[in-house]
Amino acid sequence: MFRHNNRNHSARFEMDMTTGALLPKVLMFSGPLILTGVLQLLYNAADVVVVGRFAGAQALAAVGSTGSLINLLVNVFMGLSVGASVVIARAYGAGDFKSVQTGVHTAVTVGGVAGVVVGIIGVVAARPLLQLMGSPEDVIDNATLYVQIYFMGMPANMLYNFGAAILRAVGDTRRPLYYLSISGVVNVLLNLVLVIFFHMSVAGVAIATVTSQVISMVLVMICLLRTDGAIHLDLKKLGINLPQLKEIFRVGLPAGLQGSLFSISNVLIQSSINSFGSIAMAGNSAASNIEGFIYTAMNALHQANLTFASQNLGARQYGRVRKVMWVCLGTVAAIGLGMGMVFYALGPTLLSFYNTDPEVIRFGMIRMSMILPTYFICGLMDVMVGQLRGIGYSIMPMIVSLTGACLLRVVWIFTIFAADPTLETLYFSYPISWAATFAAHLGCYLIWGKKRLRRLEQTA
Repeated sequence: MFRHNNRNHSARFEMDMTTGALLPKVLMFSGPLILTGVLQLLYNAADVVVVGRFAGAQALAAVGSTGSLINLLVNVFMGLSVGASVVIARAYGAGDFKSVQTGVHTAVTVGGVAGVVVGIIGVVAARPLLQLMGSPEDVIDNATLYVQIYFMGMPANMLYNFGAAILRAVGDTRRPLYYLSISGVVNVLLNLVLVIFFHMSVAGVAIATVTSQVISMVLVMICLLRTDGAIHLDLKKLGINLPQLKEIFRVGLPAGLQGSLFSISNVLIQSSINSFGSIAMAGNSAASNIEGFIYTAMNALHQANLTFASQNLGARQYGRVRKVMWVCLGTVAAIGLGMGMVFYALGPTLLSFYNTDPEVIRFGMIRMSMILPTYFICGLMDVMVGQLRGIGYSIMPMIVSLTGACLLRVVWIFTIFAADPTLETLYFSYPISWAATFAAHLGCYLIWGKKRLRRLEQTA
């Protein structure tokens, strides 16, 4: 039985989001999330930098070109972790610690099953899907090997992400940071040893990544097992609570489908980039890896909005639900615009860390010039998604995102890009789709979201 009133160890990591000034708490919540995301990206950066510098441009293209495919297969299940976080955060904000407990055990069970299922799919489908993407002959063998090894570690990856989602739901973003710090060091060291000393190239970076994921999963599971309080994990209680599972699917499945269908548009874009050859692919891989550091900083504000809105909705603090959206929008705009311009100014230097070939750097700068100055719009779009999901909408943000971003990009590829098949035209589809989708999400909130909050306020 958990001991909610005696949580000496865990209470100092948790956060009551229903009281106090919002901006300081949003920053306290987001700061560790940003650092955690940076560490996760350093996994990929270490993979890409080591393989690019010590195994060549083809190996760099093989590793870098797999991201959209991996996301396509993984995002549906990752969306369920978003649903779990929302369900647990609402129960925690309402003080319903029995529901928190059942939510924890349902989430961990779903994470384990999802990891096995998506792992099998990824290993079996890797090569056929890479062939559909038009992966070049000098890249596809290494890309297939990387994807297959990566998906062998998917059970650990899923369990870590569901465990971290549980901790985020109660405001704990620090312990996942500590665990990723440890596993990140292991990842970098293994990359260097396996690629430089054992000449394992793509296989080496994949093995290093999977090993680090297993370590972070073990640490987060130990944390939940040893934590006193509402989020304590008891392996004997693992199982499915059907009402909560339905709610997790109601919130999380649209989020996951949105992520995967987004990935379809990104797979089409990656396929279009592949047509320019392995050097263009390498430049794109390096630039998109650099952009990831900005995205993870902005995505922390999406997570903050989602969790703060969920806890305050559970606590019936509807005024704070409204206020936190504007706080997160202002913060994400400052972060996205500031980091985007700094990274663009340092573009050639940053790209040279990945590969020193002037042509790789030139192709990388084409992407960065189109994406980075406008990247903050993507952050605004994601914060609005967090707000809508936090207040109970799940289908609406999915439909808006798929129409405004995914469908628009697909149409762009087959019309505008087909008429002018240059990388500049291809990359311009990103800021156009972000702006259209953000405007649509904001309109949905102002028309329907505010009315929903007013109705809940009147009922309360």
